Amino acid sequence: MSDRKRDYYEVLGVPRDVDAVVLKKAYRELALKFHPDQNPDNPEAETHFKEVSEAYTVLSDPEARARYDRRGFEGVGGGVGVDIGGFTDLFESLFGDLFGKKKSAGKMPGRDLRYTLELSFEEAALGVEKTIKFPSPAECTTCKGTGAKGGDSGMRTCNVCSGKGEIKVQQGFFSLSKKCPTCTGTGKIVGDQCEACEGAGTIEKEREFTVSIPADTDDGATRRVAGQGEPGRRGGPPGDLNVIVRVRPHPLFKRENGIITCEVPISVVQAALGAVIQVPTLDGKVDMRVPSGTQPGALFRLRGKGAGKPNARGDAHVRIMVETPAQLDAKQRELFEQLKTSLTETQTPLQKTFLSKMRELAGE
Repeated sequence: MSDRKRDYYEVLGVPRDVDAVVLKKAYRELALKFHPDQNPDNPEAETHFKEVSEAYTVLSDPEARARYDRRGFEGVGGGVGVDIGGFTDLFESLFGDLFGKKKSAGKMPGRDLRYTLELSFEEAALGVEKTIKFPSPAECTTCKGTGAKGGDSGMRTCNVCSGKGEIKVQQGFFSLSKKCPTCTGTGKIVGDQCEACEGAGTIEKEREFTVSIPADTDDGATRRVAGQGEPGRRGGPPGDLNVIVRVRPHPLFKRENGIITCEVPISVVQAALGAVIQVPTLDGKVDMRVPSGTQPGALFRLRGKGAGKPNARGDAHVRIMVETPAQLDAKQRELFEQLKTSLTETQTPLQKTFLSKMRELAGE
């Protein structure tokens, strides 16, 4: 930042006739952006926070603002010395934490856990409940999560912050309050370590949990289970359990834009004459009629045979692949030659249309 002291209205990005409501809103946005708790070990953000704090301290006081409007910085003694520690209290009263609740010193939220769950194609399409087991940190029952022998009675007052949970750092005119790094804001530290968890406050335990996977779940989908992650420390909230779904590929089915599709090969004879064929579905084989004259790539719909709940199933698609016979013997080749000479243009409409467009392009 430049050493030039900036105009308070410029600092907050507001016009000189700003009212109290807009002024507070501008401060809230900037203070939240640059607050030291949100920008640890960032001197530039800390400097910005001091600057917006000083500006708001003056402009939110009607008398100080009037003096500043008349005489500039001289009207407020060349700039006020803002106690950032006291201003942090104002910040907390305006904000609470990011979710509207006031922060409690020392409370440590639990970390989120991640579990990869592999499903079959059918399970993902129709939905399933799965019981999963995984090792996870759990609060030590011996010390009740404190990490100290004897639990709370084994904690002693932090000798760095004298039990306050924060320390003050003086920088010129400014006094900045920071969470005590020794006790992490609790004001207490472990005396003798708990033997069961070796001072960690948590022990490893295997957990068993039932997770419900809804029908029509895609590969890579995440199921977030609130509060089922790692437990919090010192009264902090638990983390969440994030279940990542992996769907095994199916040898016959594919999902295309949410629709289950199966490619079924048929012979030229079946395509020409029509046939009843067996096609696979999630529920087993079903008979499907292929009309005469079916073209390659034709799609047929099987209602209620796709993904979804039992009473709300989607449709499945069958894509027809017409297979050209290979390695013809003499008799078969003779039959195809006879067929070729007997076919008329009306019996090959796609070819007729294609040839007509070619002639148009050639100007014939």
